[in-house]
Amino acid sequence: MIGDPVALTIRRRIKRPSPALMRAFGNTPTGFITDAYNGKGCMNRHVKAIEQRMRFSGSAVTALCPPMDNLAAMAILDFVKTGDVIVLATGGDETAGVIGDLWALRAKQLGVQAIVCDGLVRDVPGLLKVGLPVFARGWVPNSAFKNGPGEINLPVTCGGVAVQPGDVIAGDRDGVVVVPLAEAKGVAAQLELVRRKERETLALVSSGAPRKFWDEAGLKQRGAVRYVG
Repeated sequence: MIGDPVALTIRRRIKRPSPALMRAFGNTPTGFITDAYNGKGCMNRHVKAIEQRMRFSGSAVTALCPPMDNLAAMAILDFVKTGDVIVLATGGDETAGVIGDLWALRAKQLGVQAIVCDGLVRDVPGLLKVGLPVFARGWVPNSAFKNGPGEINLPVTCGGVAVQPGDVIAGDRDGVVVVPLAEAKGVAAQLELVRRKERETLALVSSGAPRKFWDEAGLKQRGAVRYVG
């Protein structure tokens, strides 16, 4: 490399989903969302809430943080809007916590809905006190440096899933799901069918009526099941 690297590359203007579109995903289990998205969008199972009751939905803003560095995470607070979910992509780095409780408090004051990090965080007692939903791979006492190079609001991969700024993102006890903005309207429409089927199945099972969770007759018809006893 000739000369010093660019410390930060920043996209200041991004497209976000409309409030009406975001309402379609509000208070929706992540399992429903991934079902409506044809089984896609789920982050790695290690990206979990630091407290099981935490849940969120919002519009993604992204920060790319190299190992042991959080410059992009620190700077992204200058570019968030109310309703955003900050996605911190670290490549699964486990050397240091990317953010802590004071940073989370400021993010909450700015209207951020949640933090998703495929690396580590720190100051867990303080994070719990702040009350902002935080989903991460884990936690550690060590703190990162602020040197870069990093990126803000450019495409990243977080928890094994591609995330663009403006994508719809949601999390709950099961994990985190991402829906690309370009496909969000279609997934929102499909969610209505998922919700209806879930209600119908719940009512049937709750009533005690017989209910098969596999198509035995269909499998038998095409010779795809064999009984050995």
